[in-house]
Amino acid sequence: MEVQFTPEQQARLSRMAEAQGCPAEFLVKEAVERLLSYEDWFSREVDKGLVAADSGELVEHDEVRRIIEARYPV
Repeated sequence: MEVQFTPEQQARLSRMAEAQGCPAEFLVKEAVERLLSYEDWFSREVDKGLVAADSGELVEHDEVRRIIEARYPV
């Protein structure tokens, strides 16, 4: 597989690789692995949420609002 980068992306990637002392290819592979791992995790979490919802494990709207307001006060 080949991936084409814009000249700006290539330059940024090269600068980052140089700063980290590793090949640019390593950074690209690492980024792809992070993306794939995240997508796998997210898919599993969605599946768990659907199973919970199907079994009636739901949180009422007002409770969600209280949780959000407590976590992110205005």
